[in-house]
Amino acid sequence: MKRNPDSALNVLGKTTYIDDMPESSDMLHAAIVSSPSAHGKFTGLDIKAALAYAPGVRILVAADVPGQNELSTSIPDEPMLAAGHWHFRGEVLALVLAPTRSVARKAAALVTIEGRVDLPAIVDPRVAFAKGDIIMTPRTQRSGDPEAAFRLCDVVVSGRVESAGQEHVYLETQGAIAYPEDSGGVRVISGTQSPAGVQTIVARILGVPMNLVEIETRRLGGAFGGKEDQASGWAALASLGAVKTGKPVKLYLNRRDDMNCTGKRHPYSSDFKIGLKKDGTILAFEADYYQNAGAATDLSPAIIPRTMFHAASAYHIPNVRATGIMCRTNLVPFTAFRGFGGPQGIFVIECAIEKAARALGMDPVEIQRKNLLSEGDVSHYGMKMEDVRAKDTFELCMKKARWPELRAGIAAFNAGNKAYKRGAAVLPLCFGISFTKIMLNQGGSLIHVYNDGSVSVATGAIEMGQGVGRKIAVVVSRTLGAPLSSVRIESTRTTTVANTVATAASTGADINAMAAQVACLEIKKRLVTLAAERLGVDAATVDIAGGRVIVGGKPSELTFAAMATAAYEKRIDLSAHGFYATPGLHYDIKSEHGTPFLYHVYGCAVVTATLDVMRGSYRLNDAFIVHDIAESIDPLVDMGQIEGAFAQGLGWACLEELKFDDSGRLLSDTLSTYKLPDAHFMPDMHVDFFTRPNPRVIANSKAVGEPPLMYGIAGYFAVLDALKAARSEASSFHDLPMTPEKAMLFLTGDLEKERS
Repeated sequence: MKRNPDSALNVLGKTTYIDDMPESSDMLHAAIVSSPSAHGKFTGLDIKAALAYAPGVRILVAADVPGQNELSTSIPDEPMLAAGHWHFRGEVLALVLAPTRSVARKAAALVTIEGRVDLPAIVDPRVAFAKGDIIMTPRTQRSGDPEAAFRLCDVVVSGRVESAGQEHVYLETQGAIAYPEDSGGVRVISGTQSPAGVQTIVARILGVPMNLVEIETRRLGGAFGGKEDQASGWAALASLGAVKTGKPVKLYLNRRDDMNCTGKRHPYSSDFKIGLKKDGTILAFEADYYQNAGAATDLSPAIIPRTMFHAASAYHIPNVRATGIMCRTNLVPFTAFRGFGGPQGIFVIECAIEKAARALGMDPVEIQRKNLLSEGDVSHYGMKMEDVRAKDTFELCMKKARWPELRAGIAAFNAGNKAYKRGAAVLPLCFGISFTKIMLNQGGSLIHVYNDGSVSVATGAIEMGQGVGRKIAVVVSRTLGAPLSSVRIESTRTTTVANTVATAASTGADINAMAAQVACLEIKKRLVTLAAERLGVDAATVDIAGGRVIVGGKPSELTFAAMATAAYEKRIDLSAHGFYATPGLHYDIKSEHGTPFLYHVYGCAVVTATLDVMRGSYRLNDAFIVHDIAESIDPLVDMGQIEGAFAQGLGWACLEELKFDDSGRLLSDTLSTYKLPDAHFMPDMHVDFFTRPNPRVIANSKAVGEPPLMYGIAGYFAVLDALKAARSEASSFHDLPMTPEKAMLFLTGDLEKERS
C-alpha cells in the first residue's frame, strides 16, 4: 500500500458508498415531505392520496416518534419531524416509505398540507438581532483597552463586511441505511463524520439506550463539515422507519433535496473599527460579528467563538474587542464547514487592514508585515503564542513570489493598459488547532495483530477523501515496526471504539493517530520482550522496524510476522486499546481567556489576478504558498489537502454565490445555478512546505485539513486590487464572494449607488 488504499478503487469506480451497497428484497426506500416556505403553521397532513398511490406505502410523522423528537445537541430547538410549525424552507414534515425510491418520491409529492398559514420570515441576521431573535447570550473576547487606544491612533477607520455562506457540495449526498435488530435496536450504515454523535441522536429518537444502536461508517464521498452534526437527522429518520416497519430502510437524498434541506457555511454581517499609527502599527481593533445561524442552534455556539479566536488572525494587536452574536433567522440551520468560523473572522480583519492601508496611502503588505505575531506575544484571548512561525513563512512566501519585482511589474502593466488591470494580495495565516469545546479533544483506538502478522486498526477517524486512514496506517506501521502493506484500517463502528468524537477541526490524525500509537506501543513492548528472550539479549537493545527485529542496530533473522506467531503460541495478548486526550487545554468562558489550542498552523499566500475592465471578468494567474506543515507524515496527502483547501477557499471568496431570496427560498439549489471552481478557474499553484518539527503532535506533524482554505481569501483582495487600479477614486467594498457581477457593478459605479 504505497498510497491511500481507496485511491485506485476511486479511479476505477469500484469504491462502495452508501448508495452502492446491495439492497435486500425487503428493503424500503424513504423520501421526505418538506416545508414549502421559510416559516409557517399547519394543522396536519392529508396522506390519503399518497397511501393509495401504491401498495406498501407508509407515512410517518412526529406523533410516530417513540422517543424524543429532537436533533439538537444543545438547545432543544430542532425537531426531527415538524409538528404544527415549521421554521425554514426544507424542514422535514413527514417520512414516506415505499418498496422503491421512485414510488416513495412520487407518493411524497401527493402529501398535502392542511391548515397551512405562512408567517413572516426573517432572513437577515441584523434584522433578527434588532428584533431580539438571538441564540444564547452574545460573547465578547477582550484584551487591553480599545477605546482608550483609539484616542491615541493617528488613523481610525471603520466599515461593514458581508461574507456569504457556502454549499458543501460533497460528491456523496446525505444518506443512511438502517437495519432493525431483534433486540429492539438498530444497526445503521451512516454517512457521517461522527458515528457516536449519530448513535446518541438515534438512541434519543427511538427511546432506547445507546448500546442498542450500532453506527458504522466505512468512508464518505466528501463531507467538509456538512456531515458532522447534520448526518444525524437522516440516520434517525431511516432508523425510525426500520423500527416501525421491521424492515431495512434506505434514505438517500438527491442533490436538490440535499441543497435545500441541509445547512451550509454561516453567512456573516460584521462591523469593524481599526486604529493605527502613521507607520502602520495597529493599536486597536474592534469587531461585531452578526452570525446568521439559521432556524436552529446546530453547531453555531462552537463556531462563533472560533470566529472570535481568529479576530486578529496572524497579527499582534494589543487592544482588541471581538463580539459574536448568533442570530436566529428562517433559513436552514447553518452548520460546520471547513474552517468552522475562522475564515469569516480572518476576512474581517483583512478588510480592515485593506481599508486602513488606503487611508494611510500604504500597501496593505506593509501593515501586514509590521504587525505579524512574534514569539511570546499574548493573544487577545490570553494564550501565550509559542513556536511562532508567522514571520518566517511570510518572508519565505514574499521571496518565493519575488514580491518587489511582482509589484513593480503590476504597476508597469497597469500604467500601460486600459482594457486590463492586474492586482495582487497577500494572506498571512495563523490558525488554531483543537476543538474549541475542550471535552471533544479525545480519541480511542483498538489494535489487533493477527497471528500471521497482519494488523487491524480501528479508531474514531472517518475517511472522507482527506487521507486520514493513510496517515494512521503510516503511524501504526512505524510504531509497531510492521510492513505498511500489512496494516488495514477498519470501518469506524461504535461497537468497536466507543464514545468517539467527530472527525473535524483538522484533528483527525492528531487525535486518532496518537490513540493508535498508544495501543501500538503496548503491543510492541510485548513483542520486544519476547524477541529479547528468544534471542537471549537485553530488551533495551531490541527494536522492530521495517518488518524485522533489530538487535543493536542490525537486522536479525526474526520477522514481525514470525514474532506475531510466536506471541500467539506463547499466549501473549496481541490486542490493545489506546486512548489519547489532548493535554494542556483550558478556557474560562466567563473571562473569555485561556489556552483553547494545542498549537497553531502558520503560512502565507500571494495571489495575482488580471481583470478585464470592459467585461468585469477576471482570471486568477498565480498562487504562491508557503505552508507550515512541520514534518509531513505523507507529503503527497498533505499537498493534496493544501491545494484542495485553497481551491475551496477561492470558491468561497470569489465564485460560489449562495443566494436566498427575501422569502427564504434558496435560489442556488442545483449545480446549474451554484457555480463551483474548476480547473480553468484555478491559478497556477506554487506550493512549498515550511518544515520544522512540531513535538506537540504525532510524528512531529501539523494538521492540514482546514488552515489552507484561508489562503483563498487572498483571491478576493487580488481582484479588489485590480479593480482599484481601474477606479482608484472609488471606495473599496467588502462583500464576499467577489463575483464578476459585483466587479462589473463596481467598475460602472452602480455598486456604490446600490449601497448608498
